[in-house]
Amino acid sequence: MSAGQRRTQLVEVGKAVFAELGYVGASVEEIAARAHVSKPIVYEHFGGKEGLYAVVVDREVSRLLDLITSRLESGRGARALLYGAATAFLDYIEADPDGFRVLTRDSPPAIGSGGMAGLLADVTGKAEDVLRAYLVGGGLDPAVVPLYARALVGMVVQVGTWWAEEREPAKEVVAAHLTALAYVGLSRLRPDPMTLFSDRPPDRRGP
Repeated sequence: MSAGQRRTQLVEVGKAVFAELGYVGASVEEIAARAHVSKPIVYEHFGGKEGLYAVVVDREVSRLLDLITSRLESGRGARALLYGAATAFLDYIEADPDGFRVLTRDSPPAIGSGGMAGLLADVTGKAEDVLRAYLVGGGLDPAVVPLYARALVGMVVQVGTWWAEEREPAKEVVAAHLTALAYVGLSRLRPDPMTLFSDRPPDRRGP
């Protein structure tokens, strides 16, 4: 096995171990044993468990970010963009549950903004770019764009995390519900949301 092939193998084995045991529970010994190599081989390629973990996380973040941003930048209408981004996240969870588990588990302090935290920051930045023209064009203050971007991204991530365990309903149905909630909400936004509480009496049938 060439050095490149060995490195790729160790990354895949490391991802499986981190997904199953978490960063704290994983060990170089376990990774080496599953890869059928000696511990020095792991140290030679990555310097230790932390180095391998960082490579695994960086790779998974890049894969998921590329998948989501490709849907956000496709130039389609708002509904299609929302549906595409939600579906991209669910596609990744379905295709690579180990990668998703690594991203959502606690990471060591040295990784800092890596993992899901770093991914969310990047995706939120992309979402702000996509939403800005739509929201400002609708009369909203540009200062609230980050708020709505974070709300939408957080909604998709929370539902995706739940769906990763449930796997029901079908991902297309989940994405459609997320899109309906987000799109209907965005299409009825008001420049001043406080008018929701002042321009009509409370509806006794609901909030």
